[in-house]
Amino acid sequence: MAANGPEQSISLSKQHQRRRGVWQRRFWEHALRDECDYAKHLDYLHYNPVKHGLVTSVANWPYSSFHRFVNEGVYPAEWGSDMAGKFDTFDGGE
Repeated sequence: MAANGPEQSISLSKQHQRRRGVWQRRFWEHALRDECDYAKHLDYLHYNPVKHGLVTSVANWPYSSFHRFVNEGVYPAEWGSDMAGKFDTFDGGE
């Protein structure tokens, strides 16, 4: 049993590769390099609900930190409404 509860079962493939069920297979780590890189990552994260068809506007996603950034003056409230396709090839800055 793990420290915070039981672990999920591990597939034969993961056992063979000596992997555990913690990270996604394509997980990548990235250290933010500067303010511009940070801004690009925030844009990508905030636009994801629109990209995946969950809402038609970034402002319509209630679970986002976007609303806090709008209140702080970082983003205009209508940000992201005209960005169709902009983040389709985002690679995380790698």
